[in-house]
Amino acid sequence: MSADTDERLAQLEIKISYLEDLVDTLNTMVAKQHDQIARLAHEVGSLRQRQDESQAPGFRSLRDELPPHY
Repeated sequence: MSADTDERLAQLEIKISYLEDLVDTLNTMVAKQHDQIARLAHEVGSLRQRQDESQAPGFRSLRDELPPHY
């Protein structure tokens, strides 16, 4: 192999190692975000269920929701 080919091969190997590190870092970030999204979705579901349980069944008038000064 010529010196030019060796140099190009070395540069490609360096780039590949940086890309592998970047992919590992991004994979870790995506996994953390996935866990966070799952926790938030569970929390939103719990809040919706709590809201549904606290609301009285039946028709609700908008007048019921007016502030007391009206």
